[in-house]
Amino acid sequence: MAWRDGKASLSRLLLFMASIILGIAAVVSIQLFSDNLKQNIKLQSKSLMGADFIIDSKQIPSKKVQAIIDSLGADASEVNFVSMAAFPKNKGTKLVKVRAMEGGFPFYGSLSTEPENAGTKYQELGGALVDATLLLQYKINPGDSIKLGKTKFKIIGALKSIPGSTAISSSVAPTVLIPYRFVAETELLQLGSRKEYQYFFKAPTMDLVALDKNIDPILKTENADLDTHTGTSERLGRRYDNVSRFLNLVAFIALLLGCIGIASSVHIYIKEKLKNVAVLKCLGASRKQTFLIYLIQIIGIGLIGGFIGAAIGVSLQYAFPYLLQDFLPFDVAISISAQPILMGLSLGVLMSVLFALLPLLGTWYVSPLEVLRGSEDNLQKPKKARIGVVFAILLFIYLFSFWMLKDAVNGLIFTAGIFITFAIMAGVANVFIKLIKKFFPSSWGYTKRQSLLNLFRPNNQTMVLVLAIGLGTFLISTLYFTKDILLAKTSIENKKNDANIILMDVQSKQETAILKTFTSKGLEVIDNIPIITMRMQSLHGKSVNEIRKDTTVKMRKWILNREFRVTYRDKLAETEEIIEGEWTGKITKGDPIPISVSDNFANDANLEVGDPIVFNIQGVLIETVVGSIRKVDWSSMKVNFMILFPTGVLENAPQFNVMTTHVPNKEGSAELQRALVQEFPNVTILDLRQVFTIVEDILDKISWIINFMAFFSILTGFIVLIGSVRNSKYQRIKESVLLRTLGAKSKQILQITALEYVYLGVLGSLTGILLSLIGSQLLATFIFKEPFIPSAIPFLVFLPGITFLVVLIGLSNLKSVLRSPPLEVLRKEV
Repeated sequence: MAWRDGKASLSRLLLFMASIILGIAAVVSIQLFSDNLKQNIKLQSKSLMGADFIIDSKQIPSKKVQAIIDSLGADASEVNFVSMAAFPKNKGTKLVKVRAMEGGFPFYGSLSTEPENAGTKYQELGGALVDATLLLQYKINPGDSIKLGKTKFKIIGALKSIPGSTAISSSVAPTVLIPYRFVAETELLQLGSRKEYQYFFKAPTMDLVALDKNIDPILKTENADLDTHTGTSERLGRRYDNVSRFLNLVAFIALLLGCIGIASSVHIYIKEKLKNVAVLKCLGASRKQTFLIYLIQIIGIGLIGGFIGAAIGVSLQYAFPYLLQDFLPFDVAISISAQPILMGLSLGVLMSVLFALLPLLGTWYVSPLEVLRGSEDNLQKPKKARIGVVFAILLFIYLFSFWMLKDAVNGLIFTAGIFITFAIMAGVANVFIKLIKKFFPSSWGYTKRQSLLNLFRPNNQTMVLVLAIGLGTFLISTLYFTKDILLAKTSIENKKNDANIILMDVQSKQETAILKTFTSKGLEVIDNIPIITMRMQSLHGKSVNEIRKDTTVKMRKWILNREFRVTYRDKLAETEEIIEGEWTGKITKGDPIPISVSDNFANDANLEVGDPIVFNIQGVLIETVVGSIRKVDWSSMKVNFMILFPTGVLENAPQFNVMTTHVPNKEGSAELQRALVQEFPNVTILDLRQVFTIVEDILDKISWIINFMAFFSILTGFIVLIGSVRNSKYQRIKESVLLRTLGAKSKQILQITALEYVYLGVLGSLTGILLSLIGSQLLATFIFKEPFIPSAIPFLVFLPGITFLVVLIGLSNLKSVLRSPPLEVLRKEV
């Protein structure tokens, strides 16, 4: 019976199926790609690092660390640092990451260069390999030269890729490879230079787990670290796990939206079948039999929909390597695994059944007398059954989100968020209907009144369309507003007090000359901040080494290994606010030294006002006490510090300076950089305009990927819309034919239908946009801590665009009504 009845309603059942196909396709494709990514990371872990393990240190290795390196036998080494590069050919300058290499790195994977042999010859020839994109930007060719510090290097070739790098990291500071033996000649490594020493080892037979367990703790006591290719691949896998979880949640929302469409469509479908069910019961069919007839149909469409969705998902996963290529440090080889496909099939069946159960209950409780009554609105499902179905749906959503997020609390928050969003949109639809009923505009013309009546007639689509259109619009608008908030954080206003050029590593002997350079170019120094580097010696009366060994200490261990850059001044900056203790700007000799620490540093180090800290400045120990805790606005363009000393303590300590200024245009910025790089090659220049252009480009790429996923929600919403419209087709045609029989013109019917869908389109999309405004304001206030200025784009583009599409789809049903005589249409439908 399920088969026979299904064949007669095939086109309608196909529309049910279409509602979930895209959601399943999105979930399956992301799951497949995540599996492939994990597998590729595992298989290519050595190529990602280029070695079996690495020992690295932010300073010249101590005797103990050097002894370990020598005993293990390093096969290659490098020192890397950020510096300014100059191109004599066209006087261009650029911030680059210099990697001075010695040895045959990489041992796994390869240096991809143009020409191909440049990667094996640059050390022997004493030349440089320069990032290929950088060469294109500055119109430089192999054979030209690049100047790093005091030394010119011939460019041997273009560097296309190196193990571990990504397009995003290279865009911030493109890589330049030079031979290690020339580092001293460049004179770039001076006091305060941010550098990293790395030693690469090839040891395919070594037990890396035992090595990490035994050696890494010893290295950490000497401010060094050991990374194995397995540990690095695990960290990388966890990082991409977070991305895939987020994308999966977006895909899951699309699937939920499709299921709302199923629930609505099945509701209309079952309502039209109730007389058939009543007849079957009159003929002796049991409740179970009539219920199973339609349950089998739903299971069938869920299974077929899951299969089609999984097939689309398999094809779609091939697009992800192209979408994410800028964020991946390697090429992903695609393979097909069974688990995501089985999950897609299971989701198709399970979610179809769950969301169809509520309307399906109508077949269980319909009375045989329904044949005689002929009413569509007298059926009441028992309250317990309805609550049980709703609870089962919420439980499933929670379990799925818990499985995705691996966190019970976050799963509960996600489920609550979905429930609240759906409840608000459903509430808006209900309130809208009640307001229309209460304040019905009786004075309006006939077509306008009829279009409003259609919003609460039997088999109306108000609820489902508000949910479908609203949720899709909500997702897209929230993503759009969030991107605006992130970009606002990186925008530079054209004000004199906003620095857009930062000079780092300025040595004390260079300070006067650089100030003269600023004056000669009519530039004002905004900040001239002394920087002193130091490490933590002891905390709470315990030495750093003791704390490392004590597993009971509750604090973030990064603090113990970090080289801190601190400053001193007698007043707070406008980006700082004391939240605990008292600020001391100046001390006299003999008094305890009160320092001010940022709130995030205090939380991570488990510090309170009055706690003692001893710092080590190149062998000199300084005893301090936490005098105050500050709240710091890290999002500001000012140079901020975690640790702040009062004046009268560090003036004679070895130090360098950070200077900032404002250059009004790009041309002036380029001219200043050329002058500074020629005279002061060790000084690192950060042009915030370039940095924020890169940040904006990265955000554009991320938002494009997210919008690509949100597209599934919007498209699913329109499929739900089409399904809802088509499934009420008979009801619509009957009404329209009756109107035509009573003398209504085609133009009037067209206007009635168009106006109804205008109301629905505007209500759904406006609800989504307004909810996204609230959500974005909460994100801006609590997450980004930024003022939120909404863009007009969602109101000017999304609102009319989505409304137009809703009207277009809604009017598509009227073709047969408007082109044919009423009797012909009725005969055809019967």
